[in-house]
Amino acid sequence: MHFGSTFPAESVGSCGLEFESHFTNTFMDNTSIDKGGFTLPGEAGYEALTLRLAETWGADVIRDSDGTQLSDEIIESPYDIYSTLCLVRADNEWAKANPSKLQQCCMMSQPVFADGPTVTIELLKGYFDQQFVINFDDDPKQWWQVFDRTSGAEVPTGQWSFDREAGTVSISHATPWHQYTVNFFCYRIWEEISMYNHVTNDWGDKEHLMPIDPIHPEAREQILDYLEKWLNAHPHTKVVRLTSMFYNFWWFWGDGKHQRFLVNDWGSYEFSVSTEAIRQFEVIKGYRPSSEDFINAGLYNNSYKVPTPFYQDWIDFINAFVVDFGSECIARIHAHGKQAFVFYNDHWIGVEPFGKRFKDFGFDGIIDGIFNGFEARKVAETPDVQVREIRMHPYLFPTGVNGAPSFLPGGNPTLECKTYWIDIRRALLRKPVDRIGFGGYLHLVENHPDFIEAITQLGKEFRQLRNLAKTEAPWESGINVAILTAWGQLRAWACRGHFNRGNYYNEAMESLSGLPVETTFLSFDDILTNGIPEGIDVILNAGIVDDAWSGGYHWRNARIVEAISEFVWQGGALLGIGEPSAQRFSTQYFQLRHLLGVDREVGLTQAFERLPFEIHGEHAITQGIELQQRQGKTIDQLYITDTQTRVLAADGRSPLIATRETGQGRSAYFAGFHYDAIDTRLLMQTLYWLTGRDAQAQPWTCDNAHTECAWYPGQRKLVVVNNSASSQQTQVFTDSETLKLQLEPYACKILDH
Repeated sequence: MHFGSTFPAESVGSCGLEFESHFTNTFMDNTSIDKGGFTLPGEAGYEALTLRLAETWGADVIRDSDGTQLSDEIIESPYDIYSTLCLVRADNEWAKANPSKLQQCCMMSQPVFADGPTVTIELLKGYFDQQFVINFDDDPKQWWQVFDRTSGAEVPTGQWSFDREAGTVSISHATPWHQYTVNFFCYRIWEEISMYNHVTNDWGDKEHLMPIDPIHPEAREQILDYLEKWLNAHPHTKVVRLTSMFYNFWWFWGDGKHQRFLVNDWGSYEFSVSTEAIRQFEVIKGYRPSSEDFINAGLYNNSYKVPTPFYQDWIDFINAFVVDFGSECIARIHAHGKQAFVFYNDHWIGVEPFGKRFKDFGFDGIIDGIFNGFEARKVAETPDVQVREIRMHPYLFPTGVNGAPSFLPGGNPTLECKTYWIDIRRALLRKPVDRIGFGGYLHLVENHPDFIEAITQLGKEFRQLRNLAKTEAPWESGINVAILTAWGQLRAWACRGHFNRGNYYNEAMESLSGLPVETTFLSFDDILTNGIPEGIDVILNAGIVDDAWSGGYHWRNARIVEAISEFVWQGGALLGIGEPSAQRFSTQYFQLRHLLGVDREVGLTQAFERLPFEIHGEHAITQGIELQQRQGKTIDQLYITDTQTRVLAADGRSPLIATRETGQGRSAYFAGFHYDAIDTRLLMQTLYWLTGRDAQAQPWTCDNAHTECAWYPGQRKLVVVNNSASSQQTQVFTDSETLKLQLEPYACKILDH
């Protein structure tokens, strides 16, 4: 219980989307809340609008975007200039003249069913023919592979032939009723981000930009030559905003008849694969991968797949190359007295800001286009840069990246932005960034005065929160949560792209991004090499069987099970979500069932009777939470493994929430998790219970799950936010008092306390 005085809501100041005018133009350390820390997209032909909104939104920087230019009037204005540059698509004339130096990828044809002894496969059937051209320059008999996917056997090269003109492979001596595929190499003839922007904005006959591959010495020489000329031609540019570096994330487009996109994986290295890269890999690593090492029977090396030792070698190889050549480009930029910022998106492959080589680039800043909290944390915690900036959404395109009709009839860009902002803001309360901004076509906002006003207030709110964080970090609970995945720190605060609903790891990570806890990203290799780090309180493992987030084959290693079991026995804590430690191995499914107290029936042991259980309705984890309002999918067919397990919620005979104590430690299990106010509150209360604390007696918490707070003790400032689109009443429990507040939708209030 909390006792103490209650403050009326009228006595507190307000900031943000309900910003009150009584604040002065300076705040805290005399840093303006009306200007600065804001990057505005400018647009030639709309100079008056650009300069007016720069003043209204408090911009200190104006940038160009893909598809826009800055006029002399804008460039010569008193604002700093960011100039966007994508080095691999900058010189299209050179790309067209050197088609063998284009970027490539390794692809698998669509499976074809054999109804006789011969079968012909059209290689690019189902793919977008404006994205790819088949690579016949490198001998297909040396580089391609044909597989009988029904038996899993490779078809000998003597039993298949290729037709350059038709773009086909014909197989002889095929086994009827089996399926066949071809692994082949293609040149990519339309750079994917430009392609997306072209199609989205209906650029018509505008020339298709082609991506060149710096793996070739000739391409590297061309890039450096172009960069030098470009730098000389942009004397007003202060920051070269590199649209990442050289290799885009994996993005196969379909033929459009049935699917526009076939796969989109922000975390996969598939677009760094080429015949020349494989040759160089063999020299450096001492072995040559086959096409099937990349294709994996059609799974490729997607982000959900546990990375194999080979794939880890490939990532290391590409990372070393990108850093080596990237640092050479950045040195050129610095030599011209300009700063180099990387846009951590698009061509980010090989950049790895949490990797061991990132510092060697020499970047001055990082920018990322984000939608939510975990992406904000990814930027905020990037090491070895001086400036951390987030590009907000909706992007100023007619259609948003998520498909919403943002600035088209029926769109609501103001609501979009507010919806994203409340998730971003809760993360920024824990770890701040230096700047925010937008990109795209500025003229699209002209007919949206509500959007203009909302961004004006949002900018002021951001500056206030940034200024608080500049002075000190907010209060934290002291709990350190280690998120255990196959990727570990290499993919800290990342998944396969933006927020992926239904991915238990992604959902839980988003909730964690705004909680007052420390986070560590831990890999299985880390545990095998160094054990579980000192200072970790809770290990969180979330995912489904065989995926990279749960851990897949790593759970077959007894040393992993031993290390975590000892950790819990000696007083540590474990939280499992979905199918933690799942592996079809031994006599159990969850390899940590002895700690979690639950396991899953997968069909082979249904003859075994399962222990009955009762629901323990009162528990610190679930106190005050309306469990019937929880959303999202859950794992089913669960059962308890012993009588020490306490079930707090269930769906029939299948537990939904369970706890268990082992030795001096504690474990908890959730059958599912959905990022929202309810599950975020459930997660925080679980972390308190797991670490032996009373969740109901913790200071600097709110009784209303739709609200959260951050306390800055040195400044005696309390920030309270409403993470919902409706008005909320909340009580804030401090270390001595209870404060009652009324918060308008999306509101942020700052109290002197």
